[in-house]
Amino acid sequence: MAKVGMDTDSPGNQAGYDANPEYNAWGFSQLHDQGTGGGVSLSNFKLWAFASCPVGDIFEACPTSLNSRKVQRNILPDGSPDDAAEPGYFSSNLSTGIRVELTATRRAALHRYTFPYGTQNPRMLVDVTNDGEQSSTKPIMQLNTSTARVTGAADFQASFGPGRYRVYTCVDFQGDGYDIGSPVEYGAWLGDSPVKYSVTINQLYRGKLRCNWISTTMTMQTIKPNSVISSGNTTILARAGVSFISTEQACSNAEEEIPTFDFNGVQASARAQWNDILGRIQVDTDNVDSETVSLLYSSLYRIHVVPADYTGENPLWNSTEPYYDSFYCNWDTFRALYALMSLHDPEDFARIVRGLINIQQHEGWLPECRGATQQQFIQGGSNGDPILAEFLVKYYNQSAELGVNVTSLYEALLADAEDQPPNWDLQGRQANIWKTLGYIPSDVWEPSGTNTKQVSRTLEYSFDDFTISQVAKTMGKTADGAKYAARSGNFVNVWNPNTTVPGSPQIVGMMQPRFLNGTFNYTDPRHCSVNDPTQSTCYLDAINTDGFYESSPLVYSQFVPHDTAKLVELQGGPDAFIRRLDFLIDEHYFDETDEPSMQIPFMYHYANRPGLSTQRSRQVIIDYFNTSVSGIPGNDDSGAMGTWAVFLLMGMYPIPATRQYLLSSPWFPQMTFYNPIFNKTTTIIANGFVGNPANGTSGPIYVQNVTIDGEPWHSNCYLDWDVFAHGSTVELQLTDNANLTCGDSAAALPPSLSTGGFD
Repeated sequence: MAKVGMDTDSPGNQAGYDANPEYNAWGFSQLHDQGTGGGVSLSNFKLWAFASCPVGDIFEACPTSLNSRKVQRNILPDGSPDDAAEPGYFSSNLSTGIRVELTATRRAALHRYTFPYGTQNPRMLVDVTNDGEQSSTKPIMQLNTSTARVTGAADFQASFGPGRYRVYTCVDFQGDGYDIGSPVEYGAWLGDSPVKYSVTINQLYRGKLRCNWISTTMTMQTIKPNSVISSGNTTILARAGVSFISTEQACSNAEEEIPTFDFNGVQASARAQWNDILGRIQVDTDNVDSETVSLLYSSLYRIHVVPADYTGENPLWNSTEPYYDSFYCNWDTFRALYALMSLHDPEDFARIVRGLINIQQHEGWLPECRGATQQQFIQGGSNGDPILAEFLVKYYNQSAELGVNVTSLYEALLADAEDQPPNWDLQGRQANIWKTLGYIPSDVWEPSGTNTKQVSRTLEYSFDDFTISQVAKTMGKTADGAKYAARSGNFVNVWNPNTTVPGSPQIVGMMQPRFLNGTFNYTDPRHCSVNDPTQSTCYLDAINTDGFYESSPLVYSQFVPHDTAKLVELQGGPDAFIRRLDFLIDEHYFDETDEPSMQIPFMYHYANRPGLSTQRSRQVIIDYFNTSVSGIPGNDDSGAMGTWAVFLLMGMYPIPATRQYLLSSPWFPQMTFYNPIFNKTTTIIANGFVGNPANGTSGPIYVQNVTIDGEPWHSNCYLDWDVFAHGSTVELQLTDNANLTCGDSAAALPPSLSTGGFD
C-alpha cells in the first residue's frame, strides 16, 4: 500500500515523479499509484527537509508552501537528475546539498535525510494536505511537542471518479546514531506563514480565519537541539505510517512494521521480497544484450506494483478476507497481466481474486476501476469477469488450497452477467438490454448510466460472457457453459459487412453502432485514430456517442480473442485477414500506446502465418520499448504495458481466461518459470538461438517445430497450460524460414470458439 517516492512540479506527474531535470522536487510522499491516467492520484503526506531557512535562518522565514519550497535536483554530467532507484529503494541528491533516501514496508515508509556538512539547524516539514490534485478538505493535525510525532488526516478527491476518500498518517523522527530529543521550534503553517509553537489546526486558525480552512495546508517543523549537533553530517530518519482507518492505526502500522528505524534492514527486506518474486522467471543471457535483460525485469517489476494490498485498511466494511485496491483499471490489465501472474505468482493472484469477490459480496458487482477505496469510472465491460475466470480455469483444482471459494466466485460472475446496477458508469453492465438484444443500441437512454461506448462495450460484454462460459464448463455446469458461450457470439450483432474505409475500399466490413430497430448507424472507421480527420480521441466523455472507447472501429474490429477464426471468416478469409492486419499496422491504426491493439501483432497466427506474427511482435519491442525515461509507449496503465513487454520478450501472448498462450520465439536462448503452488519449473529452450537481429526480422527467429518433454507437439503457434502445470521442458527449433505454418492439421491453429476450441 505504501509507495514512497519523490513528487515533482511537472504537469505530467501522474505518479508524482518526473525524471526531467527541469522540474523541481517539492516533497516525498507516502502513497502513489503506477502509470495511470485520470487526475494525479494520491501523492499524500509529503515530507520535506530544510538545511536552513533563507533569512537569517529564522524559523518563520522557512518557505513552507509547495511553490516556495521546491528546489532542483543535482544534475549529473549526462544531463539527468541525480536520482537512483532499485526495487525497494530510491535516492536523490538535491541542489540544497541534502541527500534523500527512501524505502518502505507494506503500510509504512522510512526516509533518511542526510544534511550538508556542518548543518546547524536542520528542519523537517510534514505536509498533511497537498495531495497530487491539491484537493484536501477537512484536515486535522496534531503535533506532540515532546516526541515530535505528527498525526494528521484529510479528505481527498479520487483520481478517476466522483468519490472522495479519507486517509491518515503518523510521522515520527529519530536521529541516525544519536538522540534527536524534543523539538525546540515547531508550528503549524498556512501557505508561507508558520505559526510558531502552534500544535493543532485550531491553534492555527482560531480567531484568524473563522475555521474556514477548506483547501489549506499545515505542517510541523522540528529542529534537532544544538547541544547534540556534531561537526560532521547530520542524518535524520523519518518514519511515516499510513492508514485508511485512523491516525491510531497509522501509528500502529509504522510501529509494527518498522519498530527500530533500521533503514538498511528495511531496504534489505524489501529487496529480498522483490528478488523472490522476480527471480521466479529466469533467463539465459548468452548472446542477449544487457538492455534486453533490463527491459524484461523492469517490466516484470512494474506488474507487481498494483493492485495494492490494502488488507486491514478497508474503512467500508469489516471482513477477514484480503482487501485489494488500485484496480486502475481492469480494462487495462485484464488482457494479459493476470495471465502473466498465473505463470509465477498464483498466491498473490489468489489473494487479489478473494479481494475482488469480497468487494462484489458487499457492493453487488465486481469492481472495474477502483482507487483509494472509491469506485471509479468504468471504461468498458465488467472486466473483473476475465480476471476471476483466468484464475479459475487455471487453478480450479488448487482453489481450496489457495483459499478461493469457487461458489462465491461463480456467484460474483453471475451478478455481473445478469443484474443491472443502479449506475453502470461505476460498476456492472447495462445488463437488461444486453440480455434482450445481444448488443447495446445507439439510441436507447436509460437512467442507470451514460449511453456511450455502445460498440466497444458490446464486444467486451461478449468476451466477458465467454470467460463465464469457461468457468461454467470447468465447474461442470454444462447448461450455463452453453448459454454464455452462445451469448459470447453476440459480437456479430455489431458487424456491418458493408462498411469500408474511406480511401481504402479493399477493407470491407467493420464493427459499427446499431440502432434499436436493428439498422446500422455509422462511425467513420478512422475515428479515434491518428488518421481521424476530426482528430477525435474517444476518451471517457459522457457526450461521446460514436460507440467506441479510446480506439478506432478498425482496431475494435479485431477484438474477439475468443473467436478470431470467426473474424477471419467475416473479413474474407486468411489472405484478406492478413491484408487487413498489414493495413492496420502499416497505416498506423495499430496504436502501440493503447491496450485494444496489444494482441494485433500476434493475430497472423490465426491466418496460419506465425512468421508474420514473429516479425510484427519483435518490431514492437524494437520500435517502442527501451529502458530510457521515455521507454514505454504511453503510460504504463497499472502495469499493462510492462506486461505486454514481458510477453513480447518471452515470445508469447495469452488468450485470457483460457488455458492457451500464443507462441513465437523468445529473445533468450532459455527461460524458466517457477510456480510455487505446483512446485514445478517449466523450461523453454530455443534451439538455434544466435541472438536478436537489430531489424527484428532476419536470422533464425521463426519456430520450425516444438517438442514437449521430448515428444512432438502438434502446433508451432500455441502452448497449453498443462506445460506450466506439469513443469515441462519445451524445446523450440528455430529457423530463418519466415513462411512456416502453425502445423500440418487444423488443430495446429490456435483455438477459436466457432471451430470447436475451448471445450
